[in-house]
Amino acid sequence: MTRSAAPVTVLVVDDSSFFRRFLTRTLGADPGIEVIGEAASAEEAHEFVMARRPDVITLDLEMPGLGGMQFLRQTVARLRIPTIVVSSSTQLGARRSIEALEAGAVDVMPKPQGVAPGMVDNIALATIAARVRAVAQVDMHRMKSPVSDPAPVPSPTLAAPVLSRDWVIALGASTGGVQALGSLLQALPANCPPVVIVQHMPAGFTEAFARRLNATCAIEVREAQHGDRLSPGLALIAPGGERHMRLRRAASGALAVELVTGDPVCFSMPSVDVLLTSAAQVAAPRLSAAVLTGMGSDGANGLLAARLAGAQTYVQDEATSLVFGMPARAWERGAALAQVPLDQMAAQLLASVGTTSATQRAPAAPAPRMTHRGV
Repeated sequence: MTRSAAPVTVLVVDDSSFFRRFLTRTLGADPGIEVIGEAASAEEAHEFVMARRPDVITLDLEMPGLGGMQFLRQTVARLRIPTIVVSSSTQLGARRSIEALEAGAVDVMPKPQGVAPGMVDNIALATIAARVRAVAQVDMHRMKSPVSDPAPVPSPTLAAPVLSRDWVIALGASTGGVQALGSLLQALPANCPPVVIVQHMPAGFTEAFARRLNATCAIEVREAQHGDRLSPGLALIAPGGERHMRLRRAASGALAVELVTGDPVCFSMPSVDVLLTSAAQVAAPRLSAAVLTGMGSDGANGLLAARLAGAQTYVQDEATSLVFGMPARAWERGAALAQVPLDQMAAQLLASVGTTSATQRAPAAPAPRMTHRGV
């Protein structure tokens, strides 16, 4: 979907008058964005969107009265207005932000720290404005029904667990990835191969995301720490922030993750490209990898490296991607064997365990709606 040349219209919702002014001033400095309103409460925000619908909402969850979460679930999700949650990076703020993403928010951004009154922070300007413009492109009709309180679901057992002992599943996602990963990981059995994940998310939020997933999945899910070893039934999520996550193989042959400093790759830290490139080097061809929904091109080069190394590689299809950016770039570069609907991705990944590109099996899901390309 391509927007016209008209500026992106934004409603700023926050009970702090100072922060509302900061966001309005920061966003207003971008010629492609127009702040058309401010609201100090969910009630004010509701009245505003009923009268004038913005392209994007920035939303503080911690407000008196109705509260940001109820506003998100009752008004924003119903009207399908792309929303960025602007949250504190405290443990409580991070947990509620993950719940907001599950409930229909598109992106989450930590509140900038140390912003002086009357000052436009250039870093904050670039980050906030870019996210607002990107979120405005999201087709909210692709957003699945909000999940109010996800519960554990039964999960099958992998028929040949021996295949999982030296096999790796690597996943990358960005915008829309919280819902996509929640759906995919819930469908994995407790004895599945080890899973490594990069989900673009600010520092302080990935631990809450991992805890949320761990409570709803048959596999164990946790935020990765430097040196964690891979093992069947374990999913490790790269911490958001200032380090990349990559795989290394020890002298014993065991695979482990390492967290390393470096420059952003594809404007991302951690980067899907870094993870997938390292997986191609140390795990392929005993590797299945997928790039899921997200903006930008992170993951395209890494997935291509994995495919060239003999891995089984896939991208989420356009119809089920909230943002068909990262999957599209990977597909265009010839990095994936197939485009796979989200509800069939877990089955496809499991079916690929123990196969090679020349002997790839069909997914277990009935009547697959996949786009394939030749090897």
